Amino acid sequence: MGQPVREYLLTLCVTVAVTYLLTGPVRKFAIAAGAMPEIRARDVHREPTPRLGGIAMFGGLCAGLLVADHLQNLNGVFELSNEPRALLSGAALIWLIGVLDDKFEIDALIKLGAQMIAAGVMVMQGLTMLWIPIPGIGTVALTQWQGNLLTVALVVITINAVNFVDGLDGLAAGMVCIASAAFFLYAYRIWFGYGIEPAAPATLFAAILMGMCLGFLPHNMHPARIFMGDSGSMLIGLVLAASAISITGQVDPDTMALFAGGERNATHAMIPVFIPLILPLTIIAIPMADLILAIVRRTWKGQSPFAADRGHLHHRLLELGHSHSRAVLIMYFWSGLIAFGALAYSVHSASMWIVLAIVASSALGLVLLLLPRFTPRAPRWAEFLVPPRYRHAERAAEAAAQDASGREPEPAGPIRVGVAGVNGATAVGPRSRFPDRRKAESTR
Repeated sequence: MGQPVREYLLTLCVTVAVTYLLTGPVRKFAIAAGAMPEIRARDVHREPTPRLGGIAMFGGLCAGLLVADHLQNLNGVFELSNEPRALLSGAALIWLIGVLDDKFEIDALIKLGAQMIAAGVMVMQGLTMLWIPIPGIGTVALTQWQGNLLTVALVVITINAVNFVDGLDGLAAGMVCIASAAFFLYAYRIWFGYGIEPAAPATLFAAILMGMCLGFLPHNMHPARIFMGDSGSMLIGLVLAASAISITGQVDPDTMALFAGGERNATHAMIPVFIPLILPLTIIAIPMADLILAIVRRTWKGQSPFAADRGHLHHRLLELGHSHSRAVLIMYFWSGLIAFGALAYSVHSASMWIVLAIVASSALGLVLLLLPRFTPRAPRWAEFLVPPRYRHAERAAEAAAQDASGREPEPAGPIRVGVAGVNGATAVGPRSRFPDRRKAESTR
């Protein structure tokens, strides 16, 4: 087991290094090519930022697959399965469409058609769902048309879910990295824990996807120097969907039950059987919820589901008063809680401690989510130890006036300490709405 771990680690490191090193030159190329769209109404950044970060991520994908093909243990994935070639074909197509969109702003319906074609290319090369496990029924074999349609639907939904959540610096890359880390641990356990060879491609895809995101994140964290654009968001969405399809539709769940001894053990062993049906949904639970809410919201208003707006979850976190960085970290927290919570439950489904830990973490997440609604105030005897923004309003106003004039101010009524536009991490008052900008024209 140690040898495959080292090979996965080597593949991960190569993918990280190539993606990281390519991002700098790609940024210069994007600036020279004019791939720096003007700030739109729903954007949260304050100055034009180059896109096309997906070019570097695609380079990392190719490098990871190339290295894995020359490693002793991972080479078998390419010899026994056509899925890596199917992934590369679909990724190249969706990446090319994304590059064109980052530069020329392709229509949303054209991108949707390209996503379906990319999914069809993978299906034609064997990356499709053959069966699905259903609790209470067992494994249900799918006809060719059912499997193909379900595969295309899952790919398109995942791509758009990741694309929708790509609205803050480092948000999409970080959330997908967390999801792929949880998925890698699960797929690795299925492959080496149960000795099921068809789980090998999904394990490799998840490791490479982690490397793509980790290599790009240093350039994309707030304040971002480059955006991944649709060329990056659609690419990582497709790779994530390919990983889920590979292990959900290609691995026969009944084979895992063969390792159970006795009825009780068989019952517990069947928990991981159904996790492939659940885990691919949990790892994109936050983007999927954002996608569904956006479609319902826009349809309710009589707009196109592809119309751009500022109603996404990350926009609402900013409007609550969270800073840019804290909003991203909160989204990271919920993504990790859902993905790793499902992973932990698949390993120890009978442990009550796991359930209690998930409940406690959820309560902590709710407190962090509503933190801007609480105005922190230090006790009066300790006000001189804290910055003015944490003091009572009257005392803070007196201290500010005293610092400005050097004399004792006249008593005044209470004033608000929070100032419109102040960063949410330091403001104690309500955060103002973002200033109106030009009407959005893109559907990104």
